[in-house]
Amino acid sequence: MPGRGRSSFTKRQKEHTRQQKQRDKAERRSQRKTEDTLGTPGDSSELDLDELQKHAAEQAALFQMGDDGDISSIPRERVPEKTEP
Repeated sequence: MPGRGRSSFTKRQKEHTRQQKQRDKAERRSQRKTEDTLGTPGDSSELDLDELQKHAAEQAALFQMGDDGDISSIPRERVPEKTEP
């Protein structure tokens, strides 16, 4: 019965990886739970929003073409219209 050893080894390996995934998942769950209780989610999102707005303002300042900062002064590429035969 030479085929008997290999299949039980692979079964054991599969079971081991399945259990490891369960442990990892449980650890991530508990980590998220502790993070949620420590900080309020509103504070971090408020900081992120302020950061994004500041970054957007900096980017807008870099790309202003004219003195007035009007977007209509930026030349746009013209797309030819398709005509039906």
